[in-house]
Amino acid sequence: MQFDNNDTVFVRELGIDDIATIYHLGEELFTSDLYPYLYRTWDEWEVIGLYNTDPEYCLVAEIDGELAGFILGTIITKATWTYGYILWLGVNPKFQRRGVADKLVDKAISRMIEDGARFMLVDTDPANAPALKFFNRKGFGNTREHIFLSMNLSKHEHYGRLIEYEHQKAERAGYRRVARERSRRNPTLRAGKPDAGASDVVLNPLVNDIPSVDETSNSQD
Repeated sequence: MQFDNNDTVFVRELGIDDIATIYHLGEELFTSDLYPYLYRTWDEWEVIGLYNTDPEYCLVAEIDGELAGFILGTIITKATWTYGYILWLGVNPKFQRRGVADKLVDKAISRMIEDGARFMLVDTDPANAPALKFFNRKGFGNTREHIFLSMNLSKHEHYGRLIEYEHQKAERAGYRRVARERSRRNPTLRAGKPDAGASDVVLNPLVNDIPSVDETSNSQD
C-alpha cells in the first residue's frame, strides 16, 4: 500500500449533510454496467436507513476537508453470535491508493469489536476484483458466491393479461368521455338514451299541454 503520509485521512461519523454526497458518490462507483448487483441495491434509502439505525457504523473519510470515502455497516445478533456486517464501502477515485479504505474498515471493525461483534461479514459483486483483493488483504476469506436468477416479467402471462385489462379500461374511459361530451352538447338528452329519441324528449312537455279531441269538443259544448 502506497500513499502520501502528508495526506491526513480524517475519519468521523456520517452527518445528515453527508447523505446526498455519499449517495451520488455511490452512484458513480456502483454502476449498472460494471457491477449490476451493487447498482440494483444501491439507492438513497440505503444511506438514510443505515444513518437512522446504525450511525456509529456509518463513517466518512475526509482529506483536506473533502469527502474521500465512506463505509456503511451494521451489527446483527443471532442467538449467541454477534456479527459485524460491512454493507457498503466506497472511495472517491480522486483519493484512491491513499489508505482511505484501510482507515474506514479499521475504524468500523474496532467499533464493532467494542460492541460485542466476534465475526465479520462483507459482500461485494463477484466481478469487483479490486474489492475482493482488498478484503482478502484485510483478512477476510472463506468466499461464498450467492447466485441471483432473473426473469423478464414482460413475457409472463399475467403481464399480458394486465396489459389487456389496462387497454380495455382505457377504451371504457374513452367511451364514457365521449358520452359526457355528447351530454354537454345536448343537455336535454337523458343519459344512456339513443339520440333518435331526442325529439320525443323535447316534444313531450308540449304534447302534454295540447288538448285532446274529446277535451276540445267538451269545451265547445
